[in-house]
Formats: sequence, structure tokens, C-alpha cells
Amino acid sequence: MPVGLPPTAPPTTAIPLHLRALAVGAHDQIVFPLYKYRCGARALSSLSRRTTMEATTYQSADDQLRTDFLQILRSRRRKPDVSLSVELGGPVMDPMYQAAIYPGSREVMEACHRENLDGFKDRVIEENIYLTVEEGEQGRLPVLILSLKDNTTQRKPAIVILHSSYKCKEWLRPLLEAYASRGYVAVAIDSRYHGERASNTTAYKDALVSAWKNGDTMPFIYDTVWDLIKLADYLVQREDVDPARIGITGESLGGMHAWFAAAADERYSVVVPIIGVQGFRWALDNDKWHARAESIKPVFEAACKDLGKDEIDKEVVEKVWERIAPGLASQFDAPYTVPAIAPRPLLILNGAEDPRCPLSGLDVSIAKVNGIYEEANCKEKFKFIAEAGVGHYMTVSMVEEASLWFDKFLK
Repeated sequence: MPVGLPPTAPPTTAIPLHLRALAVGAHDQIVFPLYKYRCGARALSSLSRRTTMEATTYQSADDQLRTDFLQILRSRRRKPDVSLSVELGGPVMDPMYQAAIYPGSREVMEACHRENLDGFKDRVIEENIYLTVEEGEQGRLPVLILSLKDNTTQRKPAIVILHSSYKCKEWLRPLLEAYASRGYVAVAIDSRYHGERASNTTAYKDALVSAWKNGDTMPFIYDTVWDLIKLADYLVQREDVDPARIGITGESLGGMHAWFAAAADERYSVVVPIIGVQGFRWALDNDKWHARAESIKPVFEAACKDLGKDEIDKEVVEKVWERIAPGLASQFDAPYTVPAIAPRPLLILNGAEDPRCPLSGLDVSIAKVNGIYEEANCKEKFKFIAEAGVGHYMTVSMVEEASLWFDKFLK
């Protein structure tokens, strides 16, 4: 039977960075209130229809949420205060996939607009690196970066693209190439227990079961969010990246990573989670948890057995969430973390018939977010699209909408 959560580690104020040839000095502000998005002051002033007290309260609540979330993330790091070092790598010749690829998925990945550039393959710069984000095997973060050679010193917008469950960063190459062709620094990582961080085709499912039984890791969403905070530390140091123009997007699990990373770290300035945003508490209360539980069933089966149950039920699901991702169905659920992204440009793309992300479970979140953007007088910075007749899969139109959104707000 699993024991209680390990003790929570206190936050720290600063951790030195030692980066590669970019060598731009030490800078790793790990306390979330210090992570203010560069336009944070402008965003606050844009709340013209709020009183000063209301605006301060709104910002303070988001700061507290980030501080609390960071404390949860830090509580299960082997050693969170390691220097963020960079190691050069090479292309992955045989990427690890932990499940079959659905028919038509590759065509969707190819749908993103790309510029027709002569000699593109000769002009593209590919970087394969590893960032040390904490101690231990999973603390080595594989990163793939594509950008175009040019003769200018002008900083470029960057976009972080995150894969879905059981895939890897190499799967995202068509999207990376498309964005790189349009002048972005395009970045992908392997999430925890995926790609180069997986030793076999059951690595992710095994990690989830281990997290339930031992309570020492958080492979569902949270551990990768830690990686994305550290990735932002690296990106803002690069001489070719404009630190005020870093976008983030992802599909399914990657969409959840994008959502939570943006809620936690305001340096992600434009956000597009795809088929990832859902209401975990609402799903429990309305008996709509089955599809999400089915997608990572082994951990719920293990919990069911440990809890002496004959079948997976609401109690099992709730206990699993609180064990492997504390607060996921409570203080860090969508009604609290999605509004924390405002008033940065936010596009949420879901399928109207997606059983893992039921639309009714987002009613409260969307209403709160709409209100914030309206009061900030920037309604054009938020859009929620639920594509009719679509279940839990990314479509060509979602890829196109995301592309247009980034061009609008990052270029």
C-alpha cells in the first residue's frame, strides 16, 4: 500500500547556470514570483477596467498559485539545485515509439505551413543537445532544435512543440521544419520516460505504476513541466532567441504539458494547448473519468489492486491523481491554472466529441478566462475552438489554427 507524500522541499532563490558556448552568465530565478513575463507590467496596466486593488489581488493569486505549484514540483526532485549544464549530442537514428501510430497522423503533422525555400536542407541548423535539469537518469533532458542559418544578429521568436503520449521529439520533425522555415527557432524535447528517456516500450506506463507505488516521482504532467521551466532557463540565454517571444504548444499529453508549463512560467508568452485542456475535478464529479483512465490504464489497475477494489471507480481515480500529480483535481485543476495564463495570447483547441476532454468540464474555466480577457480589454488574445465531430485526435485545421495564432502574436 502506498505511503504518504514525501516532505516538501522549500523553494530556493537562485541557482547558477553554466551554459555552452553561448556563455552569457548565471541566471536561474527559480522562485515563481520572479518569473514575471517581460510584458507583465504592461499586462497589469492593461487591466484598465479593474481598480488597482483588484488588479493587485488578481496578480497576487496567480503568484501564490505558481509558488504553491513550484513547491509541489520541487518536493520530488532528486536534487533540484543542480547547475543547468549543456551536453552536445547527435541525431537519433532509431526513435523510440511506445505505441502504434494512428493512420493519418503523419499527414496531420505535415499540414503546417512552410516557406518554399531553395536549399532548405542546406540552410537549416539542427542541434541535438542534453540539458541537465536535476540529478538522476531522467534529469538528462534531450532537446532537438531547428533554425535557419542567416547573417543577422537579430533575435528570433522560439516555439516549443511537445509530443503526445508514447511518441518522441523526432515525431515532431515536420512541424519543427515548418516553423524553422518561417524564421522560428523550433524546439522539441522528449518528455519523461519517452524517446531517449525510455529504455523499452512500456517505460512510461511502468513509470506511472512506480509513481503510484512509491510516491517519489510525478511522470504524469508534472515532472515534464519541471523540465520545461529549465528549458525556458536555457532558451532565454540563447543569443538567437528573443526571450519575450517564446511560444509553447503540444498535442494531448503535450497539450497538458504546454498548459501547465505556461501557467507555471510566464516566459512562455503565447500558448496553444491542443486536445489537452480538461477539468479533472469535473470528470470525477460527473462520472466522465473513464476515457482518460483508459489511456494510462495500468496505473489504475495497480491502484485498484492495492486498494482492495474489484474494479476501477471514482475513488481509485481520485487517489491516483492525488498520488502521482498532487492537486491535479483540486487547486491546480483547469479552473485555476488556465486563468493563470491570462492575459497572454491563449488558443485552446479541442475536439467537440473528445471523451478525454469533455466540453462541459471546461465551462467554468472558459467563463473565467473570457472574463479576464474582457476586463483586460484584450478579448482578441483568447480563443477557444471545439471542432465539431472530432474526438481525441489532432486535425489539420488545429495545426493550421495554431500556426496562424503563433504568426499573429509571436512574429
